Amino acid sequence: MMWLVILLVVVVTVASGTIYMVNSISKIGLIQHIEKKWLRFVTAFSIIAFAFMTIAYLMSVVNAVIISLHFFVFFLISRAVLKCASRLNKNITGTGIQCLLAILTSVLYMSNAYYLCHNVWKTNYELHTDKQVNNLKIVMFADSHISTTFDGEGFAKHMKEIEKQAPDIVFIAGDFVDDWSKRKDMERACEALGSMDIPYGVWYVYGNHDEGFMDSRDFSAQDLENELKRNKVHILEDEVAYIDDICIVGRKDAALGNRNEISELLDGVDKDKYIIVLDHEPNDYDNESASDADLVLSGHTHGGQLIPINHVAEWLGINDRNYGHENRNGTDFVVTSGIADWAMDFKTGTKSEYVMIRVN
Repeated sequence: MMWLVILLVVVVTVASGTIYMVNSISKIGLIQHIEKKWLRFVTAFSIIAFAFMTIAYLMSVVNAVIISLHFFVFFLISRAVLKCASRLNKNITGTGIQCLLAILTSVLYMSNAYYLCHNVWKTNYELHTDKQVNNLKIVMFADSHISTTFDGEGFAKHMKEIEKQAPDIVFIAGDFVDDWSKRKDMERACEALGSMDIPYGVWYVYGNHDEGFMDSRDFSAQDLENELKRNKVHILEDEVAYIDDICIVGRKDAALGNRNEISELLDGVDKDKYIIVLDHEPNDYDNESASDADLVLSGHTHGGQLIPINHVAEWLGINDRNYGHENRNGTDFVVTSGIADWAMDFKTGTKSEYVMIRVN
């Protein structure tokens, strides 16, 4: 339902924005000298359609829609700016100037959004516990969506950087791949995980995209599982495992349904251990904070992805948290913005990252 609402809003916004811009562009320069009004509109629409199709061809339809929406917003802002400026100087006006200003602003803004998406930062957290955990170094990342912002080789380079941080353990909180991932990239990414020298190994839970929805990729969910296991990645799905003073709990993704309650999973676990829960979607905070969990790690949100979606998601309570660290009732929660992206090449109001957590 949420995605249907978002899709409807996007369609209505794109349609109304296109109508507004066609009307505005038809008044620019040589176009306004065309005698027939309908031909002016056709010419203006053709310019907009050509720009959209060019971006869609070079990037993707989703990226073209995102860029178009931002251009429309900046087009409206430019109009407001020029109205204010015209009060000081009447020569500062015209749809042509408005269009150029919107193009320039869009290019600068979306270039920065592309940079934030395609580069990866390390985000540090310091957590404290009364349990017997001595300077545990955790790396967690999620939402690599292999083949989107980087291929298998690109993923391998990021894993080399993570390995240099000398973590004790690596957690992957879901959406390792998605519907458009390529088999060769998936296999290379799994191989990169298998070649990492991590004392406590690499641990993984599935996200909502890992199994695939549209049968559009050249490998199956079983192929993914086989490759992960072949490269010694530990997969947990409503399961519990122990390593020294750590208890690791991997939850089945909420979107897949029929999963155990956190109270069921933690029933009978050794409470003296430091209990870490991997839960792809951050939407069960009340139950998890009421449990014996010490730390819950999630992804899924991409940090809100784009302004203002990040704020709207919080207002609507779609997830318990979009990004960052929170302590509830003694349980620490960390949500990452993701090491890559899904379907689009832009992030605004957030950035791509992996997370380093030190527990003392």
